[in-house]
Amino acid sequence: MGEINKREPVMITGATGYVAGWIVKKLLDEGLTVHAPVRDPENPEKLKYLNEIAENAPGRIKYFKADLLDEGSYAEAMRGCALVFHTASPFKIDVKDPQKELIDPAKLGTRNVLEQASKTPSVKRVVVTSSCAAIYSDNADVELTPNGVFTEDVWNTTASINHMAYSYSKTLAEKEAWKIHDAQSQWDLVTVNPTLVIGPGINPFATSESFKLIKQFGDGTMKSGAPRWGFGVVDVRDLSEAHYRAGFTPEAKGRYIVHAHSTDFVDMAAALLPKYGDDYPIPRKALPKWLVWLVAPMMDKTMTRKIISRNVNIPWVGDNSRGKRELGLAYRPLQESMNDFFGQMIESGLLNPAK
Repeated sequence: MGEINKREPVMITGATGYVAGWIVKKLLDEGLTVHAPVRDPENPEKLKYLNEIAENAPGRIKYFKADLLDEGSYAEAMRGCALVFHTASPFKIDVKDPQKELIDPAKLGTRNVLEQASKTPSVKRVVVTSSCAAIYSDNADVELTPNGVFTEDVWNTTASINHMAYSYSKTLAEKEAWKIHDAQSQWDLVTVNPTLVIGPGINPFATSESFKLIKQFGDGTMKSGAPRWGFGVVDVRDLSEAHYRAGFTPEAKGRYIVHAHSTDFVDMAAALLPKYGDDYPIPRKALPKWLVWLVAPMMDKTMTRKIISRNVNIPWVGDNSRGKRELGLAYRPLQESMNDFFGQMIESGLLNPAK
């Protein structure tokens, strides 16, 4: 589709979200005009952090009223935009009704945004924030891959509404995106598939599963130890750079795994120990798998024994070379991401030192 003209505005869904906040900052710092469709453009409290970054940047931000599930509501915000970033999608693990809380918003939201792109002649490229959850459900799924490693060619075939419903929602949403893309020839599609996103938010009080997770390292939840649950992580700031390059690199195409480190809870906690270990009950040892298998489902109903047996003590193995090669991506150290994230929680009063 050629190059995107940086004089044209760019639209981003979910602008007040954790991942999108840093993408908006990057776009504004590059001098672009950002169209941000939000539920309530009149709510200054909700837009405070975006307005703060816009004040000190050469670009500008314009708000529009829209809702992810309201068909046609993105028309005004998308008008005149050559590039659309679709980041808005629910990330919740503990849900009562996965169909209503995860699957419908993820799939219908994607359809709503992408069908609008097809009706908006200016749109040349759409970048969708998918997830590595659309590639796998459990670490043990790596055994199903051709070469024992998760790559962009692999799709999640093991998630269902009853097992890893979040992964199921991301898989269905991304498949929907490719289906809509394949039915037209006006715009091209690039998907960004990050592993678990960590690092400080533009909004220090934002809520995301990542916030909840890292907070447990310091609030005493894991003081007796942590499971060696393997997963990939990436810093939210590196992820915003990946989105930017996916949008503005003319040759970018297809899916990109955006992933910095293959780690686990024990190693992530260890990254915090030098700086915060004296003041916070950060876990120092690994819990045996049999103990996690026995106790975790009683503490947290989302932790089934099937999930534990298929993830704990099993490393996450993924290939991030395509993003490095084609988009020139580079990643900051795990310790930097963890310390910046944890430090922000302390500053905003979400974590207090152990007495």
